Amino acid sequence: MNYEAGNLEGETLMLEGPESGAARRRRRWLIVALVAVLVIAAAAWFFSRGDAPAPKGSAADQAPSVTVVVPGRAAVDRAISANGTLAARREMPVGVAGEGGMVTRVLVEPGQWVGAGQVLATVDRSVQTQTAASLAAQVNVARADLTLAQSELDRAQQLVGRGFISQADVQRRIATRDAAAARVKVATASASEQRARNGRLDIRAPAAGLVLTRQVEPGQIISSASGTLFRMAKGGEMELRAQLAESDLVTLRPGARARVTPVGDTRSFDGQVWQVSPVIDPTTRQGIARIALGYDAALRPGGFASAVIVGGTANVPELPQSAIMSDDKGNFVYVADKGNVVRRRDVRLGTVNDTSVAIADGLDGSERVVVSAGAFLNPGQKIAPVLTKRQPTTNSGV
Repeated sequence: MNYEAGNLEGETLMLEGPESGAARRRRRWLIVALVAVLVIAAAAWFFSRGDAPAPKGSAADQAPSVTVVVPGRAAVDRAISANGTLAARREMPVGVAGEGGMVTRVLVEPGQWVGAGQVLATVDRSVQTQTAASLAAQVNVARADLTLAQSELDRAQQLVGRGFISQADVQRRIATRDAAAARVKVATASASEQRARNGRLDIRAPAAGLVLTRQVEPGQIISSASGTLFRMAKGGEMELRAQLAESDLVTLRPGARARVTPVGDTRSFDGQVWQVSPVIDPTTRQGIARIALGYDAALRPGGFASAVIVGGTANVPELPQSAIMSDDKGNFVYVADKGNVVRRRDVRLGTVNDTSVAIADGLDGSERVVVSAGAFLNPGQKIAPVLTKRQPTTNSGV
């Protein structure tokens, strides 16, 4: 009995073994297929979402909001920066006009205003005064001789009709009268010349203006070889002789506005270009633009000053100063591309004023430029741009 039971159990295991292995394999394949279907379905759902809004808490929802502006293009003054030396616009050197002599008094000091013809210094004229008196006396003598000759001529003309005096005597008296009249003219001219010489002994201002320098003292002997005794600025007018590159002089014209700042002074002075040099220095490749300035005590001839000259206008983009950044590579701005990703854009600056900066190169005006948060952004960072309206500005280079 036991033997039969054992054989029966063995046969049963042999019959059930193959069927159980096949069932397990089928279940395993069903699980693999189910997993693959789930993966494909998930991938299809993800790719079919497209640009659907990201759920709350996603990376896109966390992009910072940044203000941007589209600058467009505007007519902006083209500013030219230059340096130069201050000088009198019309400097007048004053020297000895007459024969000279010893200076007795100096009546002005540098920095004083004088009128046209005003005496700046006097010269000793004791000898010249006596000479003038002598010549004046000779005039009186000549006039007395003329009076006497005229009287004798009148009497001779009365007697010639009676036969007491010949016609020849009358002719001689006429000649005597004419010679006396000529001597009067000669004496008068000599006296006038001496008076003019005496008048030229004094050193006088040729025109109204400001005394710049004084190079004469009382007791000094001066002559026509003494050179310049005073220097004056006609009308007190000053100018800046600005050194400009050849390329800047090409477009610069007389009448251009300028703003001049002397070294060491915080004030600036309005000026106007009145002359542009027709000659370029072949060594430095520079020329001079002369900027006319009114009088001010801060404008000292010989001093150094800087200037900003408006040399025309140009159509360029214009940005707030807060949008401009700089590093060791130069000036740049951040722009948002079509995907709202921040990109660096190198720029070259033009005219800068109190509120805005003109962009000479690097932008065409259609870009979305980050206004003020550039210091907190990095190239490649995604943002949520907030477009703001460009504020109109008045950009005048000076």
